[in-house]
Amino acid sequence: MNTTVRIKLMTMMFLMFSTWGAWYGQMGKYLFTTLHATGDQIGNAYATFSIASIVAPFFMGMVADRFFSAQKVMGVLNILGAIILYFLIQNQDPDTFFWYILAYTLTFAPNLALSSSIAMNQMKNPEKEFPTIRVVGTVAWIVITNIVGFYEVGDKVTIFQIAMFTSIAWAVFAFTLPDTPPKATQSTSFGQILGTDAFVLFKDKSFLVFFICSILVCIPLSFYYAHANLSLTESHMSNVENKMSLGQVSEVVFMLLIPFALSKFGIKKMLIVGLIAWIVRFVCFGYGDGISSEWMLYLAIVLHGVCYDFFFVTGQIYTDNKAGEKIKNSAQGLITFATYGVGMGIGSVLSGKVLDKYTTKIGEVSTHDWTSVWMVPAAISGVVLLIFILVFKDNTRVKA
Repeated sequence: MNTTVRIKLMTMMFLMFSTWGAWYGQMGKYLFTTLHATGDQIGNAYATFSIASIVAPFFMGMVADRFFSAQKVMGVLNILGAIILYFLIQNQDPDTFFWYILAYTLTFAPNLALSSSIAMNQMKNPEKEFPTIRVVGTVAWIVITNIVGFYEVGDKVTIFQIAMFTSIAWAVFAFTLPDTPPKATQSTSFGQILGTDAFVLFKDKSFLVFFICSILVCIPLSFYYAHANLSLTESHMSNVENKMSLGQVSEVVFMLLIPFALSKFGIKKMLIVGLIAWIVRFVCFGYGDGISSEWMLYLAIVLHGVCYDFFFVTGQIYTDNKAGEKIKNSAQGLITFATYGVGMGIGSVLSGKVLDKYTTKIGEVSTHDWTSVWMVPAAISGVVLLIFILVFKDNTRVKA
């Protein structure tokens, strides 16, 4: 890959994750503080990304992969996204907000697959070349959330204004990316998109347990994305967005440790450590306080790397090794559909209902019992951990 193409792909990742990071982690706080949304409305808003994640593979398989160049689809989607964000910015009603954010996420979600397709089309060895391109996205997330935190706009419509302008820049830039023409030469079935070819893996009891647990652990993950920012703010932590970016720093560090840990400890121990980390972080979120025990909140934030990398990234590697070459793509598609689509969709809706259950409203002032809220995902993580320890038997040591 020549230097110019590499820089273009890195810029693409930077713009994509800047757009996403500007609003995603802050949306719950914005909805509660500015639009006075209920927990249910916040949960439903986050569920739109799961809906979009379910629709996106069908859009890619049935339309984008067959008829249009990937970079042109990316450009058009982001022009549409910027237009939708313009109208979302004008909106003041939390019920109407749901429809705007649903429309926007439907334009955003396909970009995750499009960006990978564009990047890997330029690579001779994606396994070695792609991580150095993708990590720029994590850096972008850190940069944009620190900007949001520095200017203290995490609860303001500014987060969507930033996303709108970066979407415009991203859309224009997309048309300059290397041409990635459609590759599909025949119709793609719904079954192929859903990854039904990978159902054969369910004959392996340990993989079936892993699959079920992956869906279940996405429920606690949804609580984190929907409520962590608001919870930390109400726990008297200052500069929340800046401090939450430590979670992405942690993600990079533990990502680098995966190859060593996998060969040293094996799949089962790695996944168990990830699940234990989930429980610990939710307990810290529930009992930490920015005045008397801020260290607990810091611990909850930096555990993000262990939680995400040691379960989800390790799980992707485990799936890859189990599937083999023939059904590798189907297996990864099936896991993605089940986790980011079904699991996080259920989790987003549930997180909103739990927040409402532990919300006390006196006049116009609402207070939340965060300890009770966070014990719900902690308990779910505990159940998943117990299932995993008792039933999952595979402890294969693999190289990442």
